[in-house]
Amino acid sequence: MHRQFLKTKLTAHQAYDSNEMHMLRQIRQFVTKYPDCFERGLSVGHITGSSWIIDQDRSHVLLTHHRKLDAWFQLGGHSDGDPNTLAVALREGQEESGLNNLKPVSEAIFDVDVHLIPARKNEPDHYHYDVRFLLEADRHEPLTISRESNELAWVTLDETLNLSQDESIQRMVAKSRTLA
Repeated sequence: MHRQFLKTKLTAHQAYDSNEMHMLRQIRQFVTKYPDCFERGLSVGHITGSSWIIDQDRSHVLLTHHRKLDAWFQLGGHSDGDPNTLAVALREGQEESGLNNLKPVSEAIFDVDVHLIPARKNEPDHYHYDVRFLLEADRHEPLTISRESNELAWVTLDETLNLSQDESIQRMVAKSRTLA
């Protein structure tokens, strides 16, 4: 029953393109197959929650330069057993930015992505089944860089395309351009 919240949101999500549709199917299958899908200890992979944080005028997005992966991404992280992926996205967004006034633009899923995380010291390679939510923040609120980041930056949508060639980042920028 703890997976029902996510299953309902995944069923309602409309994929932007065929690639996202493929990943949406993968996540649905993963959640159905693994009752412990929210646990970091599931070695094949786990559900993560991410925040695509935009400012009020929808012109800038907050990105983090991820310390371990050495690249620019949206903020987010492990569910650590929490089946409420929206709550995970809000928690991770706040923890990784120091922003205290994050609010969901919608409670609907904004984007999904499945990506391989490379093996590290005591951890085999595994998949992150990432569920992303659109959050809003005041870009003038002070930021606090967490130990997971090298840097945080509010960047324009155009600058985002230059900072990251990641297909899912490019897709979220395209989705952001359609917001009113």
